[in-house]
Amino acid sequence: MQALRLAVSRLKNDWLLLALLVLTVAMALYDPRPPRAYLRWLDVSTLAGLAGLLMLTQAVCASGYVQLWALRLVARLHGVRALAFVLVALSGVLSTVLTNDVALFLVVPLTLAIARIARVPQQRLVIFEALAVNAGSTFSPIGNPQNLLLWQHSGLSFPAYVAALAPAGAIMSALLLAACWFAFPAQPVLLDERAVEHPATHLPMLAGASVLLLGMVAALQWGYAIPAMLAVLAIGIVCFRRVLAGVDWVLLLTFAVMFVGLGHFAALPAVRDLLGRLDWHDPRVVYAGAIVAAQCISNVPAAVLLQHYTGNLTLLATAVNVGGYGVAIGSLANLIALRLEGGHGAHGHFHLWSAPFLVVSALLVGLVVLR
Repeated sequence: MQALRLAVSRLKNDWLLLALLVLTVAMALYDPRPPRAYLRWLDVSTLAGLAGLLMLTQAVCASGYVQLWALRLVARLHGVRALAFVLVALSGVLSTVLTNDVALFLVVPLTLAIARIARVPQQRLVIFEALAVNAGSTFSPIGNPQNLLLWQHSGLSFPAYVAALAPAGAIMSALLLAACWFAFPAQPVLLDERAVEHPATHLPMLAGASVLLLGMVAALQWGYAIPAMLAVLAIGIVCFRRVLAGVDWVLLLTFAVMFVGLGHFAALPAVRDLLGRLDWHDPRVVYAGAIVAAQCISNVPAAVLLQHYTGNLTLLATAVNVGGYGVAIGSLANLIALRLEGGHGAHGHFHLWSAPFLVVSALLVGLVVLR
């Protein structure tokens, strides 16, 4: 009963979820569709992948080793700026070899563990990590869902696709590292001696969760997200049931409602009619249109929708990756990072950094890819 009251309280205070619920209901009343349409927009495979990642990263955190790594990292890095560079670079690199959401599920808990034992700008670090996975994942065909989708439809080889998106990724990464220099002070990292304690560790849980996490990432790449998630859930019920209680299931609900509501919005006849009137043979229309679409319906749905209007899929991929900046809903990674951080005013603070990043990145990347 207590858990139910807590869940209801969280729902009342989650303005993003409430806004998405209103949108979803309004779309259903304004433009009723058959049940199969809602199931298609729900994107069960993506939700299953997120569920599996949430469960496994929660298990890694519960093993105590994230807190131990935080202690060791703080002991080696004595400045806030140096710590920011390491965490931002780590986020970007991991997002190229794994995916942007996996990178966040690994780095953000580490950041939160550091913030519990040291005086660091936790919220700003997490915001920059979200920006970093957006930039880093641009380099890789498997770095984020939109890249994977458009790469598979482009017919390009892995190296050719990397080469096509590398200029955008390089510009975005360089801007981010330059901003780190100004955003984080060079002052020393001050430990909170009252909070420093060596955590109890559970090596079998770490080892098991790590192996399952690698398997989950592989399953996402090969298209077996749903059976992999069900396997993780079954193992979790048997081996680490208490860990499952700490998973942020409301985050999954938020994504489910967002997929349905924004998917329905993108499918409205008026929206499709507007898109059909634009000249998608013009690279400037593709670039600007995809960035604007990402701000309205997020970059993954934007890629899914606009791939039917243009054959220039690498330019479309570049644009929707740039469109991951700006509003928080522009990328699922932004929402994941902000939810994991959980601090007051995180969305407002995020937009103070992300909106200028969108403007500057869009201009500089556009100068390169549209010349």
